[in-house]
Amino acid sequence: MVENDEFDLQDFLPYLLNQAAEESSLAFQKIYKDRYGMLRTDWRVLFHLGIYGEMTAKEIGLRASIHKTKISRSVQRLAEKRFLQRTRDAADRRSEKLVLTAAGEAAYRDLRSVAQEYDAQLLASFSEEDAVALRRMLRRLAKRA
Repeated sequence: MVENDEFDLQDFLPYLLNQAAEESSLAFQKIYKDRYGMLRTDWRVLFHLGIYGEMTAKEIGLRASIHKTKISRSVQRLAEKRFLQRTRDAADRRSEKLVLTAAGEAAYRDLRSVAQEYDAQLLASFSEEDAVALRRMLRRLAKRA
């Protein structure tokens, strides 16, 4: 132990952000895991396809900042659940176009509805002004502003 150590881990921003992320995602995690047997990357892939339509795994990885190995595993799991369909790209045989099936679209709509409600619950204790500021600051920290 360092004597006179004034570093407060509880106020260290990366620690706080991690704690907030973990705590705020637990209830939503339970829903997508219990209803659909999905992991975190699975729902993120599902949502990208639900929002943006047909994409490649590479496009999802770039947009979502997810490593290609994790995307590949999620695509495999979602295909096994028949939530997405993979089609070889005629122009680039190494690439696959991914699109949600009817079952995948239904799961996306269901989880999107839950996500919207959950998001509102998370922000319920904030004023509208604070909620807007929080999103703006988090986007800046995530370098997506």
